[in-house]
Amino acid sequence: MAQSSIEWTEMTWNPTTGCNKISAGCKHCYAEVMAKRLQAMGIEKYKDGFELRLHESALNVPYSWKNQKVVFVNSMSDLFHKDVPLEFIKKVFAVMNDTPHIYQVLTKRSDILLKYHKELKWTPNIWMGVSVENDKVKHRIDDLRKTNAHTKFLSCEPLIGPLHKLNLKKINWVIVGGESGRSPRPMHEDWVLDIQQQCENAGVSFFFKQWGGTNKKKTGRLLNGRTYDEMPSIEQLEQVVF
Repeated sequence: MAQSSIEWTEMTWNPTTGCNKISAGCKHCYAEVMAKRLQAMGIEKYKDGFELRLHESALNVPYSWKNQKVVFVNSMSDLFHKDVPLEFIKKVFAVMNDTPHIYQVLTKRSDILLKYHKELKWTPNIWMGVSVENDKVKHRIDDLRKTNAHTKFLSCEPLIGPLHKLNLKKINWVIVGGESGRSPRPMHEDWVLDIQQQCENAGVSFFFKQWGGTNKKKTGRLLNGRTYDEMPSIEQLEQVVF
């Protein structure tokens, strides 16, 4: 568990670490860079660098949190990686089902998510999302829409192409952000404005994370002269007994 600087969450929890690239959004993977850095520092959890590893010991961590947290699950991996056994995914879900925190799960492997979703218990505190970096992977939204997740979201980050005419039916939240780092691919303002307008028209919460670039602090996160920090309502969680 670690406090997070990611604007749309509070902390991260990594019951698995490591991954591999499967689409254009993975090209400059921040998690891969971070894993290699942690490996060089001698952190045991990353002794294999960015190779996929399961961490049974991490499953007990959420039980130690005293207050309700907003948690990004597997910021350093993908829970629905093809080499993560369904039985381990079920263990992660059992922890999420059993604790009062809000869990934000994000995958690029929507096909595996769709394959497994009926095997999993979707309590309202589990928000399920897919990464949609350009038009070529919009099919991930259709896969997500078919799942039993109560809250469904899109992470359009890094946004590397326009996303016109999104089907936002049954989608609750959209995050948009530009790529950052040494060689970031550009994100055009009209792409962002188009998505924001689509969300507004559909009544979907819109969160603008950053413009990105080589200096993301300098470029900031203002859009239309303001910040967009909309998130799905969590009022329903107050009625859930754990």
